[in-house]
Amino acid sequence: MLIAWIAMLVILLICAGVGLFVAFPHRGERLPAAPWLGEAMARAADAVPTLDPEDDERDAETADRLTSRGTAQR
Repeated sequence: MLIAWIAMLVILLICAGVGLFVAFPHRGERLPAAPWLGEAMARAADAVPTLDPEDDERDAETADRLTSRGTAQR
């Protein structure tokens, strides 16, 4: 029973951390009560490898094909 309580506490702490990250550092704002925690979260987010949003040429080509098909059928 104690293990279940500890597991639930850990889960709730993780959920609170994710909620705080989404509410503040993810949007570029600082945590009002604990700025050190926001800075640590921002550093951790910068350290994680992510994909840069780039325009995909295939998306533009697909849109052109769909547009030309739609006008040709009408």
